[in-house]
Amino acid sequence: MSQLQIFDAAAGDPPQPSLVSHDAPQIAAELARRGIGFEQWPARVALAAEADPATVLAAYTEEIATVQSRGRYPTVDAIRMTPDHPDRRELRQKFLAEHTHGEDEVRFFVEGRGLFCLHIDGEVLQVLCEAGDWISVPAGTRHWFDMGGAPQFTAIRFFDHPEGWVARFTGDPIAGRFPLLPD
Repeated sequence: MSQLQIFDAAAGDPPQPSLVSHDAPQIAAELARRGIGFEQWPARVALAAEADPATVLAAYTEEIATVQSRGRYPTVDAIRMTPDHPDRRELRQKFLAEHTHGEDEVRFFVEGRGLFCLHIDGEVLQVLCEAGDWISVPAGTRHWFDMGGAPQFTAIRFFDHPEGWVARFTGDPIAGRFPLLPD
């Protein structure tokens, strides 16, 4: 079940959320107030365990066409993380460092879950995205992402530019003060 938690970025240790919601319309409204897009679409295809990125993209051509018809994201790929992925530890650590991008970060989760943590105007918003969740984080937004110690997700990623995911790390250790995705 999707979840939004909102924290004061200067909160004590451990931080306590001022809001916890599992209500999709409330999540979408709170995120929209901060410039973040959030929608829920059916994750309508059960993917085989061995499905490669091309298979994932072929299974969701309608959703890809919907996003691309909005005119902003000509490049698309798919990422699948599993508990046995050989680079899972290194990738988790990389994603856990606060960073920004020069383009929007747009994801449609078709399997599993991941935790987007957004650092906006003195707040930290933790968005637990699960299968069927679509999120759009605007360029320049400080954030980090946790896929957990035993990652299990598949997401379709949309990009403005062909080079795809390029991070600019802030060096701020804030991510270490907030909860991680429970395994």
